[in-house]
Amino acid sequence: MHQESTLKGIRVIEICNVAAGPFCGMLLADMGADLVKIEQPGTGDTLRSWAPITDGYSENFASLNRNKRSVTLNLKNERDQKLAAELIAQADVLIENNRPGVMDRLGLGYADMKSRNPALIYCSISAYGQSGPRSQEGGFDLTLQAMSGLMSVTGEPDGAPIKCGVPVCDFSAGLYAAFSIATALRGVALDGQGTHIDVSMLGATLGIAALQTSQYFGTGIDPVKLGSAHPRNAPYQVFRCESGYFGMAAGNNSLWKSVCAVVNRNELVEDARFLNPTDRAANQDALREILEQIFATADAEAWLKRFRDAGVPCAPINNYSDVLADPQVEHMEWVQDLELVNGAVTRTFVSPIRFDSRTAHVRLRPPALGEHNDEVLAEVRGEAIAHRAVPQTTE
Repeated sequence: MHQESTLKGIRVIEICNVAAGPFCGMLLADMGADLVKIEQPGTGDTLRSWAPITDGYSENFASLNRNKRSVTLNLKNERDQKLAAELIAQADVLIENNRPGVMDRLGLGYADMKSRNPALIYCSISAYGQSGPRSQEGGFDLTLQAMSGLMSVTGEPDGAPIKCGVPVCDFSAGLYAAFSIATALRGVALDGQGTHIDVSMLGATLGIAALQTSQYFGTGIDPVKLGSAHPRNAPYQVFRCESGYFGMAAGNNSLWKSVCAVVNRNELVEDARFLNPTDRAANQDALREILEQIFATADAEAWLKRFRDAGVPCAPINNYSDVLADPQVEHMEWVQDLELVNGAVTRTFVSPIRFDSRTAHVRLRPPALGEHNDEVLAEVRGEAIAHRAVPQTTE
């Protein structure tokens, strides 16, 4: 089985902007779904204007919109609303990330579409969910990192609130949405009934914070910022050495013994402060000082080699240029050439999921705005005519 064929024959309509919805759509398209992206004429997805721009084409947009076809429809126009409704009525899945209520006002809400297509899986992605006291509030990744508690555990203990450098709220919502759609497709195959999936960025970000929420539920105390350290384990953080920093994680007693052997301080194994992960976490400031005095005698490359040889998980503090050139990334074939609309060739990170030891290749380059208007609208009109003709033939 190849991942490009797992969702072959599934038609997905995407009415989304920027990150969460388009990422969800791309995950499904990578698995072989026929993804039709409906965009506003003239401007399209907001991400099309984001730098870096290569000969007039956004590489940010390209990174989230491979394997899709683009159709331009003005959803404020009645004729285009009807075309969109016809597309959705003939689809298996709709993904939208508008503010709750917008699709209803356009005549494209779940109730309207369900009446025409009972098997439709209708996935709505929003900041706070489709109902509730915050449902009408807008949100971006930054504001959801603040709202969700993520910023309260990110950064140095005495530092100002900072956001994670990766838009984790957007992308976790997209992942939850894609997983939920794949699950719902199984349900439709069993009973033919679609559903409305409500994915919120707030809920998704809390969902991936299981260790933090459980810590609060178990203790009644808010988790706090620890920099790169871990609240329940040590040594498990970034350490300073002669030439900068490196990361090392000894997550159990066996690995801790290996660390002691590497640094030639075997007596630390019997130190009452460091007998188990809980003790080491409680005394990790003292432990870090001891280890960093030793680490100051050699550079990161030397310590990484020693810890790797001893089987202790460790890693350099990579830039993206470093990790994208790593031999493991090359082996997995995750970085591949990607053609842009203008014929320029860039590179992109493809689906990291491998089926039968095979990495998928890009089937369709990211589309020009409205590139597939003629073929998709011809398809939908033809299908609509055929659909309407069936009852006449069978009566």
